Amino acid sequence: MPIGLSSMLPKQRWRIAQEDPVQARQLAEAFGLSPLIAQVLINRGLTTCELAEHFLAPESWVLPSAGEAFDQLPRALDLLAQAIESGTAIAICGDYDCDGMTSTALLLRAVRSLGGHIEYAIPSRLQEGYGINLRIVEAFYERGIGLILTVDNGICAYAPIARAVELGMGVIITDHHDLPERLPPADAILNPKMIPRTSPYAALAGVGVAYVLAGELARRLGRTGLADCLLELFTLGTVADLAPLVGVNRAWVLSGLAKIPGSSNTGVQALLAASGLAGRSDLKPEAIGFALGPRINAVGRIGDPVTVIELLTTDDPAVAAERAAECELANQHRQALCAQIEAEAARMLEVEQAGGLDLGCERVIVLAREGWHHGVIGIVASRLKDRHGAPVFIAAIEGEHARGSARGTPEFHVYEALKDSAELLTGFGGHPMAGGFSLLAANLPAFRERLVQFARARLAPEQVAPLVEVDAQVQLARVDRRLLGEIDRLQPCGLGNAEPVFWVAGARVVEQKAMGKTRTHLNLTVSDGTAERRAVGWRMAEWLPLPPFVDIAFQVKENNWQGHSKVELELVGLRAAHPAPIELPEPPPLDRPIRWHDHRHCEAAAFLHAFVAAQASPVLLYGHARPQLPRGLPVHYDRPQPAHDYEHLLLWSLPPSPLHLRWLIAATRPNCVHLFAQAVPTAHAWTLQRHLRATYLPERPVEILRLAQLWWVSPRALCEALVEAGYLADWRSVVADEWHDWLGAELAGLAAWYASPVEVLEALLAPQPTLKR
Repeated sequence: MPIGLSSMLPKQRWRIAQEDPVQARQLAEAFGLSPLIAQVLINRGLTTCELAEHFLAPESWVLPSAGEAFDQLPRALDLLAQAIESGTAIAICGDYDCDGMTSTALLLRAVRSLGGHIEYAIPSRLQEGYGINLRIVEAFYERGIGLILTVDNGICAYAPIARAVELGMGVIITDHHDLPERLPPADAILNPKMIPRTSPYAALAGVGVAYVLAGELARRLGRTGLADCLLELFTLGTVADLAPLVGVNRAWVLSGLAKIPGSSNTGVQALLAASGLAGRSDLKPEAIGFALGPRINAVGRIGDPVTVIELLTTDDPAVAAERAAECELANQHRQALCAQIEAEAARMLEVEQAGGLDLGCERVIVLAREGWHHGVIGIVASRLKDRHGAPVFIAAIEGEHARGSARGTPEFHVYEALKDSAELLTGFGGHPMAGGFSLLAANLPAFRERLVQFARARLAPEQVAPLVEVDAQVQLARVDRRLLGEIDRLQPCGLGNAEPVFWVAGARVVEQKAMGKTRTHLNLTVSDGTAERRAVGWRMAEWLPLPPFVDIAFQVKENNWQGHSKVELELVGLRAAHPAPIELPEPPPLDRPIRWHDHRHCEAAAFLHAFVAAQASPVLLYGHARPQLPRGLPVHYDRPQPAHDYEHLLLWSLPPSPLHLRWLIAATRPNCVHLFAQAVPTAHAWTLQRHLRATYLPERPVEILRLAQLWWVSPRALCEALVEAGYLADWRSVVADEWHDWLGAELAGLAAWYASPVEVLEALLAPQPTLKR
């Protein structure tokens, strides 16, 4: 790619954490970490040894009992134990996302193993929407159900719960969604939103509440080992629902990830095989987030949740394999639908922007269209939000009605935005970062206008851009297996404990290309002067071509491909950067006349020894491969000593450039300069570029004079080497002279400089006329 070619990189907001090197060093020494990873702990709020120890060794926690956290848990246990002992029919009302389906499967397994009679129902996503409803309550009553359990729903279902109580059924609500102003009249409610935020149970997802209930019920009935076989379902649902991996979630998910590869759950094993993860022993949350969770969620979005419930509750390998294959097909269909809807939504947005839509002014994206599958538009909303950094509300129009999904940004509260438009909606729910809604299609224009007003009141224009949160700066040479191993000590990573994001300033783009079947992904090789590394940017190929230098923000990943493993970068942020500035200071002016003595025709070594031995005060001997005189002679070498004026400067060879000579004369302040002009071997271009690759750091100024002296080349040769190596885009705009020779010609021309006659040097150092006003 030609140097200086510009490209359209995305507008991003980078928020780089403030470094605390003193505290980082203390934590690093206490726990055997590098200061880099200790800084990540500090960024997560783990600023004391006690907090860091709990984080790094969650298995050592002594947790408070769940009964202390959930004050209505004893009542729920009483109801369930009585129902099991009396043979009362129990029914679960679940949900069609991964959290709801794993919660349903978990309690089905638990209650059945404890001898209870239990069945379940999940509302139709397409026909009924989210949560328990009057139809389900009436159906349960007609089937003789005596106790209803809701999982991952129910907290807002006042009317259906009231109807169940009216019909004489007991109701236990297990949910984790935000509390409404009026709670349903259930017999017991278990919801982490009802306990203090400081509790280790406060971040539980729906499946977490179900896991607590099942575990405590097993203990009540003397089956203490039951919770262990349910841990994998808890882990699947917790990670897939993006529950914060803090508190008990962190401890239990860490144990659950270790159990999943050898799971005794036939359905989990079939799901691992279908997703290509069978045999992997080092699963991380991303394996669930990108492989297992989407296959479960796909069924809930576009298929029948019964498929997943049967998958996770069966003990028949043939049934499990068949259901896992159905999940795989549903996921492939979901991917195709997402790609189609995303492309259509992107085109709609482009048309609106071409027609004058300014996201900096509107500050929210609102899109709606007939024919979209509302089961997958939430995924599309997430992608648009990630791409544009704006809140997204996207709806599928179905006749006179519309149903939608919303995704928020850190400064935009989705649920509050929906509440602000409540009179325009027929239903809504959610939390700060996501939500769902329904309304009459005729209300869409008014809904959009209300959202724009809400967004303008809460978002500044500069906040409408993707946010890249960065933990620390690092050199690419540090990105290796040792760093990857330290990052593993932070696992499980997810919401509430994000994977560390590092950054490199001014990385040189060595190679760039698109990759993947659809050529939508970015494949880079980057260098920062300490090392080269491969970097992958998912869905970033549209930003090609990149400028010669970029700041990169990335996570560190292990790439396993065809039996080979290597460490690489996974890009999360890119922005244009500039190479390091050139430091080329001008020397101070000369303030005294100089007498030149040309000794190029004498026996240099013998004359030098005799001349120096005859001096009363030290002389300065300078030059390439200059001789070392016997001890005791009055001579200093190479560098003038501070506050010392020299009568004689002896140039065994000329400096690398006229600029170096002027600096040397200004610093030495000699009365006489003796020129021996010994030959200096000319550096090879490849050697010079090898030196640069070993020393160039883009975030630091390039000390032209020092490096040119070190390698004995002229500043111009060094600048041209920087250009040819790709480190500089246009050094001629930095350095004043109109230099235009290529590196080879410049290096060859150094021989003529080293042989310059005294007259040339005198002219070079002659005082320059000053301009007068």
